[in-house]
Amino acid sequence: MDHPPGGKGLRSCPAQMTILATLVVLGVLIFVHELGHFWAARSVGVRVERFSIGLGPRVYGFQRGDTEYVISAIPLGGYVKMAGMDDEVMEKIEGGKAPPHGSQADEAYPAAPAAPATLPGPESPRDSTGDFDSKPVWARVWVISAGVIMNFLFAFVAYTAVAGLWGSAEPDTLRVGDVRTELLAPGTSALSDVPIGAELTGIGARTPAHWGEVREALLDLPAGPVEIRFAAGAAAATGPQAGAVEITIPEDRADRIRVAQALEYWIDPVVGGIEPGTPASRAGLRTGDRILEVDGEAVERWFPFTRMIQDRPERASILLVERDGERLELEITPGSAQGEDPFTGEIRTIGRIGVLPEPPPTAWARLGPADAVVFGARQTWGITVFIVEFLGQLVTGQASPRNLGSIVTIGEISGQAAAAGLPEFLSFMALLSINLAILNLLPIPVLDGGHLVFLGLEAVRGRPVSVEQRMRWSQVGFVVLIGIMVLALGNDFMRLFGL
Repeated sequence: MDHPPGGKGLRSCPAQMTILATLVVLGVLIFVHELGHFWAARSVGVRVERFSIGLGPRVYGFQRGDTEYVISAIPLGGYVKMAGMDDEVMEKIEGGKAPPHGSQADEAYPAAPAAPATLPGPESPRDSTGDFDSKPVWARVWVISAGVIMNFLFAFVAYTAVAGLWGSAEPDTLRVGDVRTELLAPGTSALSDVPIGAELTGIGARTPAHWGEVREALLDLPAGPVEIRFAAGAAAATGPQAGAVEITIPEDRADRIRVAQALEYWIDPVVGGIEPGTPASRAGLRTGDRILEVDGEAVERWFPFTRMIQDRPERASILLVERDGERLELEITPGSAQGEDPFTGEIRTIGRIGVLPEPPPTAWARLGPADAVVFGARQTWGITVFIVEFLGQLVTGQASPRNLGSIVTIGEISGQAAAAGLPEFLSFMALLSINLAILNLLPIPVLDGGHLVFLGLEAVRGRPVSVEQRMRWSQVGFVVLIGIMVLALGNDFMRLFGL
């Protein structure tokens, strides 16, 4: 997680802060999701009987109008109980239950006292105009979809607020890590003469302060000749100690983007993250390990290390790493996968070991209101695409199920993000909100996505799916969901115990 200047990024924090941060994250996101259902239901005339944050026994509540507002004991979900929606089905969809009055369950889950009213007799017809099931399909789709829509909207607003108040997070470095010559447009080949390890000092009339401004200059400067200045000093791995090269900024926007992508910032060959169940995990690599050699070939920065691994699918290799001042040799066999080579673009079998680099320090680039809105939209879309692609990789076996995390992971990262600062905390909440939205759209009957499938079938067939069928599929979906939760919880416990 990135941090503002002077911060220290994600770090451990007291247990009290972790618990409080977790409750805030879950409480806010559940409230936002259920508020979407609530507002949508009210907008189409559906009567809402209960709005609950949390599951299980009622801790606090009050009655206002037709709706009972409740805070329940277990902060792992919430629900909106709508009139005319079968209680059992609603329990499966939202994770809550409104027990019938007069049952023993009333004692364990008491309703807030309501104003005295004259109860209808056995022969009195019940007014069903406010029932969920009495509304047309489009209205019910709107009600069910609104929770997910609110989660996406919350993420967009949070990312926009972070960008507007603090800025966008950019690598706080000017050191050149690589020049991808295959991406250079005509007139820009001189960029390959910039020494690896050099510090960029100027691009035309601009003096960049961080890598975001390097990228911005290459994208925004007028087309034509421009001088790229650098000061290498002792940091340079190759080439002269200082100097300049001249390139021609292309007219075409696509060519400009390729040039900006060709110039990459320096990343030290230090492990910043390890995916569980991967070759890196099995080989004994740890976060903080510095990669020194691969099969006797020296490693100075992250990009060459990535290339070495990609060129060694299913080939046993020896890594020399530095850990706590000591040098260790680890044997590792990269896995293999068909994919696009990120350096050449060709589809081939590439090696993967499941590691991420330790990112450089972060600088915050100020953005104006319009740019902040654009940033919020792009960030929300980019994270959405990333999560959807990850779910696809889970289905196809390209990603390990051990990457799934439970409430334990959420709590751990919530505490770390809270300790890092408000922008990190808001950014994490936005990320988790998108996760919640996408997971709720999965076609599992206990989730919003499953209910949308039922409504789609009703629209096609012209009649609703029977309560019996919904209950049957809801039970299957409930088992699937519990299985996923147990798997995620098991992953966290294995990670905590180093398994």
